[in-house]
Amino acid sequence: MSDRPNFITPEGYRRLREEYDSLYAGERPKLLETIAWAAANGDRSENADYQYGRRRLREVDRRINFLSKRMAAAKVTDPARQPDRSRAWFGATVTLADEDDNERIVTLVGEDEADASAGRISFYSPLARAVKGAAVGDLRRVMLPSGEREYEVVAISYPPLP
Repeated sequence: MSDRPNFITPEGYRRLREEYDSLYAGERPKLLETIAWAAANGDRSENADYQYGRRRLREVDRRINFLSKRMAAAKVTDPARQPDRSRAWFGATVTLADEDDNERIVTLVGEDEADASAGRISFYSPLARAVKGAAVGDLRRVMLPSGEREYEVVAISYPPLP
């Protein structure tokens, strides 16, 4: 884990919590029951149910441990309550235009909820670091895997207040 804050939206935190609860209260008890049943059947060295159950239990426990650490380190930040809506901060949806006037819309979210294919990029990604604090009309340079690009901030929006 890094020493930087683990910003996350309330929705992202809810999804982490749901996955944790599903694994801890749903899948893990079922696995323990299966393992106990398989162990009672005798020879464990050739018992596929037992071996698979143990392997899957280790995977589930590893994921539960990871999720609990991420939730403990989480700094839940509601983008709708952002006081400075004129600049791009955590939770902002930013419309960018490159040198060829191709538009790209990205939302700055936490590492645990980033999904580039859906336009949600990590608050710590190179593109997000470049646009952090930018206002509409600002030009920002960013080094991407495909090379250096310059983007103009065309629009910034935040979720409405509840």
